[in-house]
Amino acid sequence: MRIKTGDTVKVISGHYKGTVGEVKAVNPKTNKIIVDGVNMIKKALKPSQENPEGGIIEREAGIDASNVMLYDKKAKQASRVGIKIDDKGNKTRYYQKSGTEIKEGKK
Repeated sequence: MRIKTGDTVKVISGHYKGTVGEVKAVNPKTNKIIVDGVNMIKKALKPSQENPEGGIIEREAGIDASNVMLYDKKAKQASRVGIKIDDKGNKTRYYQKSGTEIKEGKK
């Protein structure tokens, strides 16, 4: 999976098509990612010590990684991701449309 936490992505299919957001979490085993403000669901919470009233909250659910593309803020377009390997063996990701390197996301 070439998408990492902190990357900016654009949704390319589904109900939220065209939405640009930041990746909050990545799960490579299920191939799902959580994007800020995308695929909002309502979840019922039981009362607990932290939340004595309980109630219904709205939060993001995971979407499949194949439904998003990395978004280049400078070029303002979505692009595929390539990997360059230098002579020392270090891998760097880059946007295939513009050729610019991708800054590493948050860890």
